[in-house]
This record gives sequence, structure tokens and C-alpha cells, in this order.
Amino acid sequence: MNELRATMIRAASMLTLFAVLGGGLVALSFQVTHEQIKKNERLTLLRSLNDIVPHQDYDNDLLTDTREVNNLTLLGTAEPVIIYRARHHGQPVAAIFTAVAPDGYNGMIRLLVGIRSDGTIAGVRVVSHQETPGLGDIINLRRSSWILGFNGHSLSNPKEENWKVKRDGGVFDHQTGATITPRAVVKAVKNTLLFYQQFREEVF
Repeated sequence: MNELRATMIRAASMLTLFAVLGGGLVALSFQVTHEQIKKNERLTLLRSLNDIVPHQDYDNDLLTDTREVNNLTLLGTAEPVIIYRARHHGQPVAAIFTAVAPDGYNGMIRLLVGIRSDGTIAGVRVVSHQETPGLGDIINLRRSSWILGFNGHSLSNPKEENWKVKRDGGVFDHQTGATITPRAVVKAVKNTLLFYQQFREEVF
């Protein structure tokens, strides 16, 4: 009987040891991979930001020089919108907004909208969308160069009333059968410019 009890105690002790070791390995693995995932996400974000404002144009840390703003009407979301601010020798170079086009064909289209200090578009990139492949995904740079058509434009070029797709009397191209998606993006970029124009001092 004593021998049986001793055997059960040894077995329980071994199981406990294996459980502790297993739990420790899982925790360690999570810690290592979690840090690597965060690092990869930061690098991916920085590459996207540098696509819009080249790294040689600024000398600050884009990922830490940020601020959050709220404006559902112009920025498309009730969530706080992050602005990444590029500076050179302390002077404003550009602001990159994490704006949203809320009225895409299949839902929200998340954007990065870069605006130079003079109010011109430095670049626009789509971060995520659920638009129809082959139609609405014209907004994705991997699919077409349509998104580059915003570069250099401002609220005075074209005039504010012409910030529309051509089908609506504006100047921006769209793809036949896929008007809703580019219309939503054009509106979101225009609204981001309007926000910048109204709140430039707060942005920087």
C-alpha cells in the first residue's frame, strides 16, 4: 500500500513538473514571438509612412512624434485618428493621417493620407479594405497606380468643388462598374485636407 502511494506521489510530482515546464516554455515562446511581432508591425508601418514621406525628408522619429485627434465628420471615424508628424530641424514637413473612408462598397476603407506642410498631398495609401477583387481593389497600389493620382493635389488644385470622380463632374478617374469605391476614397482624402486646413496649428 505504501509502495502504491509512493508511486502515485511520484507520478503526480512528474505531472506537476511537466506542467510547470510546459507553461514556462509557452510563456517564454509568447514573450519572444510577441516582441518580434511588434517589431515587424513597426517596421511595416514605417515602410508605409516612408512610402509617403521619404526618410531623407525628415530627421525626427515618425513613430513617436504623434498625436491623436477626433473628428467623425472629416476623418470618417469616431475612433481617435493618429497623426504621424514629420519634421526637419524642428520645422513641420508633413503630417500623415490614419483616416477612414466609411462609405466604401463593402465597408470601411482605412487609409494613410500624407499632407505636406504647404497643404499639398504627399501621398495616399490604402491600409485595409474589403472591396470587390477585380473592381473595387483598383485603390490598392499592388493592383493599379490609381492611388498615386492624388500626389501633389491640394484644396486649390483642383478647386474644392472638383474633388469628385469624373462621373460626378470631378477630375479623378474611376473604373467603369466601380464608382462607389474611388468616390469614397476621394471624399475621404478631400475631408482630410479640410481637417488639415482648419486645424493645422493643432496638428503640429
